[in-house]
Amino acid sequence: MKGFFSWFNSKTKIKRWIFLILVGVCLTCFAFANIIEAKILRPKEIIKIVASFVGGFTAIVIGFIYMQKRVLEILIEANNTSTKQGKKANINIKGLIFNKTMYDEGPKVVVIGGGNGINTVIRGLKKYTNNITAIVTMSDLDKEDLPYGEIKDSIVALSDKEELMRELFHFKFKDSALSGVDFGDIYLTAMNEMFDSPSVGLKKSTEVLNITGQVMPVTLDKLTICAELKDGTLVEGREKIPQITYDKVTEIQRIYISPSNCIAAPGVIEAISEADAIIIGPGSLYTDVLPNLLVKNISKTIKESKGLKIYISNIMTEPGQTDNYSITDHLEALFAHTGKEIIDYCIADTGEIVPEYVRKYNQEGQDIVLQDIDKATKKGIKIIHKHLSKIEGEYIRHDSDAIASSIIELICNDLKFRDKESTPEYLLINSVLEDELKREKKESKKIRKQKKKLEKKKKSGKKRKSKFNHKYSERIEAIQTTTEKKNENQKLYQEMEKLDK
Repeated sequence: MKGFFSWFNSKTKIKRWIFLILVGVCLTCFAFANIIEAKILRPKEIIKIVASFVGGFTAIVIGFIYMQKRVLEILIEANNTSTKQGKKANINIKGLIFNKTMYDEGPKVVVIGGGNGINTVIRGLKKYTNNITAIVTMSDLDKEDLPYGEIKDSIVALSDKEELMRELFHFKFKDSALSGVDFGDIYLTAMNEMFDSPSVGLKKSTEVLNITGQVMPVTLDKLTICAELKDGTLVEGREKIPQITYDKVTEIQRIYISPSNCIAAPGVIEAISEADAIIIGPGSLYTDVLPNLLVKNISKTIKESKGLKIYISNIMTEPGQTDNYSITDHLEALFAHTGKEIIDYCIADTGEIVPEYVRKYNQEGQDIVLQDIDKATKKGIKIIHKHLSKIEGEYIRHDSDAIASSIIELICNDLKFRDKESTPEYLLINSVLEDELKREKKESKKIRKQKKKLEKKKKSGKKRKSKFNHKYSERIEAIQTTTEKKNENQKLYQEMEKLDK
């Protein structure tokens, strides 16, 4: 009974809709009662009866719709155990029977890339669905030494307790035989050896840690990322490519992997083919994004997939990789290596960043990716232009929430197009999306206000005078002129004394 009465708690905000339904029932009953009792129906009475019935029926329908919507919101809020500030959720009803399995019905999203870019995307997407698969780059792979760096970072990004997981996975042992070794490396190595397969071991590792989604290496084959530069130079090794390209003052002609027949890791092809949305990027175009797409059958599967194919454009250029690149240059490089059918949409930042932060990047040879939207649109790709950047300390970063909401908005529109608005998948992500869009609007208003203030300061161009200067400016000028005259008179007096002598 406690569980039942908890639905009528003031925090639930359901009583208002129940009251509206009761009002509607009373009005419809009143209309029917008048019809039964009336012997002669005059025009005024007919109008009164019809108005009562229509009003009552409308109240019942509206009450049921908004009550169902509120119940869904309660379920979502009850599932979210913490907010951004780390405080407990606003609603905690003991009578609710709900757990995270509802999020298992969310859209299946595959994110392909490497570095900080892929982690930024999955960090935002985990608010909407559990069905996230992060496919990461595994370059310069040695069978005896499996590099776990990017795998660990992606596991951390998918964790509910991100800060704690980061500390645990990057914890280095001290004063022991394991001195200097990361706990994450030991854990993943142990799981791989236990199941005698890196792919199975990694899957079981994420299950044990109970993270949102899963992380997969793009391939388990030994491979090296190579580049052919425009001057004909061949570079082998992921880390060497940017530096040699920069030193030779040339550009990358093409990127390739060696050997070229690397096979995708188990489960990767299946994950891509079943995905509702496939996200490519952001990240280093030539060393993080494209190598994944060059693994055998990856690009082919993406093209054949019925899911949405979305490319997240970089905000800033990278020295030795994408110097002076525009959005179109990024897309042309992508198409040159994989073909045009690889993406349907490109989500790009507006480029509206405070100049002071951009200047710091300019000193290191970086600049904002040129926003040539009109030229990019002619490539047949739908460009979604949104404010995706934020400042973290002194660095310009992608906003994970803004990227995730843009992706989910596309998925919602696709579900609407397929008449799936009543599915749990749509109801769940659309409810979370609405709250997120409200938050974004508030933040955009703050940014606009800040920009207006900066513009006003630039237009004025003059420093404000203090109250003291404003009040005593005339006296200060008089004192200054008097002092100047005194100095001039002293000089004249000294010269006259010299002449007399």
